[in-house]
Amino acid sequence: MELRVEASKHLGTFDLNVDFTITGSRAGVFGPSGSGKSTLLSLIAGLIVPDRGFINLDGKILFDSSHSVHVMPENRRIGMISQQSQLFPHLSVHKNLLYGYKRCNSIYRQVTPDAVIEVLQIAPLLTRGVNNLSGGEKQRVAIGRAILSNPRLLLMDEPLSALDDDLKFQIISYLKDTCEVFNIPYIFISHALLEMRVMTDRVLKLANGCARELVTAEELARGSMKDSGSYINLLQLSEPQCAGDVHAYRWGDGQLFVADTGVPPAVLFELSSRDVILFKRHPEVISARNVFKATVVTAFDMGVRVGVELQCGTEKLVAEVTKKAADQMEIHEGTEIYAAIKALSFKPLH
Repeated sequence: MELRVEASKHLGTFDLNVDFTITGSRAGVFGPSGSGKSTLLSLIAGLIVPDRGFINLDGKILFDSSHSVHVMPENRRIGMISQQSQLFPHLSVHKNLLYGYKRCNSIYRQVTPDAVIEVLQIAPLLTRGVNNLSGGEKQRVAIGRAILSNPRLLLMDEPLSALDDDLKFQIISYLKDTCEVFNIPYIFISHALLEMRVMTDRVLKLANGCARELVTAEELARGSMKDSGSYINLLQLSEPQCAGDVHAYRWGDGQLFVADTGVPPAVLFELSSRDVILFKRHPEVISARNVFKATVVTAFDMGVRVGVELQCGTEKLVAEVTKKAADQMEIHEGTEIYAAIKALSFKPLH
């Protein structure tokens, strides 16, 4: 997906003026409330007409004020998922799912209802009315309806904001899996940094109606460190095996030991950079269950502390130390070092 936008729109006391190009299948728009994120998506979808400028998606002009071009929303093949599911209350789940599919030109019907129903695991819901669904079930049906319109681009306007944390990460899993299975690029907007890191690769930062810069999700996370005070590693782990009071997860070409919390094993974890302890030499006796050799990729400023990016086999971690400790340990690019992490330091994201 390549989206080129140069457009402006005046709405009451708010002005949106953007000029950017964003590429890739997992793009994001990040900014505080009132920065213009939803307005921008409405321009791309065709729900709001820009005052001037142009919008080009994969070489096709959707809007061009200089040539009086404005492709109507129903002809743009752009799907949307919003904060509220916006399902039709008078239709069953199955009829909601088929709404967009039936209105999609048959030549674009690459995604079938049966395939979507299987991926989203919503077969037991098909005969139910939407008023008899939980919040998470409604969002899964809304995802299915949007995917079945067979869009060439999916716009997600803070689809997780109304959900609690446990449910949020369940829906994230469905969103990512569905878009990956059916090869549908998306633009995900949020003001929540964690959501952006999980859902996107490239992020457009928006503030006061202006596109500030285009960064990677990792750069976005690091840019927030001075405000938040620390860096949070996100770890995607797999193949948990019970090993007494811990679970042994596959991580890259090695293992990580995570404390058994008494709930079903998660696959996504947070790990604070402050919980990664560094040693110049292999510690002889230590209570931490995870001790491994790593190489310093880079060291970067975190205000009063130093962030240390580590290459751990095929994976990376960020640790955090004081500037004095960094000097004493002679931390610089290429330094070989040992890292230790307690099994209790991992926070599961369900």
